[in-house]
Amino acid sequence: MASVKAAMSTVARPGLITRIWPWRCEFGLIAGTVLGMIGIGVTLGPGWLIAAAAAAMAVLGVALTWRPSRRRIIARAWCVITPRRVRTGCTQAWIQTRDGHLPAVLYTVPAHYGERVWVWCRAGITAGDLEAARDSLRAACWASDVRVVVNDRRSHIVVLEVIRRPPPSSPEEPALYYGLGLPRPLG
Repeated sequence: MASVKAAMSTVARPGLITRIWPWRCEFGLIAGTVLGMIGIGVTLGPGWLIAAAAAAMAVLGVALTWRPSRRRIIARAWCVITPRRVRTGCTQAWIQTRDGHLPAVLYTVPAHYGERVWVWCRAGITAGDLEAARDSLRAACWASDVRVVVNDRRSHIVVLEVIRRPPPSSPEEPALYYGLGLPRPLG
């Protein structure tokens, strides 16, 4: 009967802070850019505003053409995209409490194989639920695999290892080459 109730329930509507939190990076980037440009335009004038915009575009262009920098930017971009895809995967896989609350994504860091996502399982959600939904999470995250690692000391904290790249082909390759922009060894 509990599975019928879960299938008939909907995901609870999040509050205002819960809705804004996943967008904090974009809001911060937009606010910083707008406030910086307004500050330069008001204090130094429109000539300096144009010069600052041109310099910012030049720095961005160099950052995107230099391979190590580009890899780090892409790795950080995946750290913004992946938590949203994890939440979408949890919604579609019905990983929720009886009240309809999804597990909370605490933070995401890049790893040599993809990303590590720390998830806080609310009461009623277990690591077994996430393990059972690995196929849905893998499809939602656009990944080749998703591994579920339970914290030894805190069972409500689960690490999802989103695997996007194969492991290094030889032990001589540095593990951090993949995704973090470190130089590939010669030979």
